[in-house]
Amino acid sequence: MGAERNAIYRRRVLVNRFNLLMSLGAMAFGMLFLFWILAVLFGNGVAALSPTLFSQPTPPPGSAGGLANAIAGSVAMVAVATLVGAPVGVLAGVYLAEFGAGSRFADATRFINDILLSAPSIVLGLVVYIAWVARVGHFSGWAGSAALGLIAIPVVVRTTENMLRLVPASLREAAVALGAPRWRVILQVTLRAVRGGVITGVLLAVARIAGETAPLLFTALNNQFWSTDMNGPMANLPVVIFQFAMSPYDDWQALAWAGALLITLAVLALNVLARTVFRQDIH
Repeated sequence: MGAERNAIYRRRVLVNRFNLLMSLGAMAFGMLFLFWILAVLFGNGVAALSPTLFSQPTPPPGSAGGLANAIAGSVAMVAVATLVGAPVGVLAGVYLAEFGAGSRFADATRFINDILLSAPSIVLGLVVYIAWVARVGHFSGWAGSAALGLIAIPVVVRTTENMLRLVPASLREAAVALGAPRWRVILQVTLRAVRGGVITGVLLAVARIAGETAPLLFTALNNQFWSTDMNGPMANLPVVIFQFAMSPYDDWQALAWAGALLITLAVLALNVLARTVFRQDIH
């Protein structure tokens, strides 16, 4: 009997070690390609960095220039999308977590949000194109912001709802027992308890939309010149990277590498900020 138990134990140990080895191998395989991509990006992108990158607009072929107009356009559209999408997402998440128990409308909202969360970004861009750009007859920064906002809202909704569900019911009951109305309980108790997690969701949504290209091709398109008019075509980093990387001109390709590096560093910084500064409310 003892020999049989020892044999079973040894077999389990071998199976455990084999599975652990395979898991480590799969992780190393994935990390190898990730570091290879980052090494190529940094190797080509750092060489293209210069002060003119942030001070001059995109140039014609064969001329010196930078990405100032594309950087400003991306910042403007992401900022507008965040300012509109974040409050909508937080309010929707509060409704689903605090008022949506047993509600068919809440179930339908949650189902639609899950669809938007998994929908390809190009589909959302096409929707905005049909509903907005095709009707007004021209591309615009506002349409680009609307497409990016549609991508950001589901991320904020899901994060806010999940964070609010982690708040203990006893905390709400204690606030109600003190005579606080429900709106005050939500604003000053539950949301305050998970504000770090909600901010994390907003930052992750910003990181998600910062590098989106497909929706902007249908909505904001591009602008070769410096422009702050959100009602017209606006330059942005993702589309400039796409167009310059596909061009046969070496100077444009160098700017595309520099733009890709800038977006990568921005997304990396947002993810590090979200997972370090506010990590106490994530778990």
